[in-house]
Amino acid sequence: MKLFYKAGACSLSPHIVLRETGMDFTLVKVDLAAKQTEGGSSFYDINPKGQVPALELDDGTILTEGVAIVQYLADKVADRQLLAPVGSVKRYQTLAWLNYIATELHKGFTPLFCPNTPEDYKPLARQALEEKFGYVDASLKEKAWLMGQRFTVADAYLFTVLRWALALKLDLTGLSNIEGFMQRMSERESVKAALAAENASA
Repeated sequence: MKLFYKAGACSLSPHIVLRETGMDFTLVKVDLAAKQTEGGSSFYDINPKGQVPALELDDGTILTEGVAIVQYLADKVADRQLLAPVGSVKRYQTLAWLNYIATELHKGFTPLFCPNTPEDYKPLARQALEEKFGYVDASLKEKAWLMGQRFTVADAYLFTVLRWALALKLDLTGLSNIEGFMQRMSERESVKAALAAENASA
């Protein structure tokens, strides 16, 4: 498999999950500004949406959208228990977290990354995100991971957007559960390896 990625972007989530699965894969860096792969080909030929991540399967099929990719990967190695089995309430609770992170957190950063956003709107966007991270912190109370004591694909995604929150210096003061979560994530071998690989190519 090939993962098309940009260092530090939302593609970090499936990158971490790939390393959690133990499956073989290669990384293909994408210049999102130029919409080109590191080999010089048009990224639009891979993903017409022009966004990372994209995962090329061994048969050439292309999967896009991080939430879909991590579910696919987790189901390929069900024994790793990165996502509860079909029919389990835990599975759908995990999917609820994936969707919350995608729609309420991930997309909430868009105004802060967009150069055309009016400056007077950015404090509102920051405040909205800080309030939502307060909810996340409360949800992590007395839990190692979002789903309790077992790491899931949702944790990889949460880690990715929390790195943006820290980079943009959102006010996460007092959110000790998030602080503990980030520390645990930083100690996982999959996370260390993914960050090392992406930093090496940045």
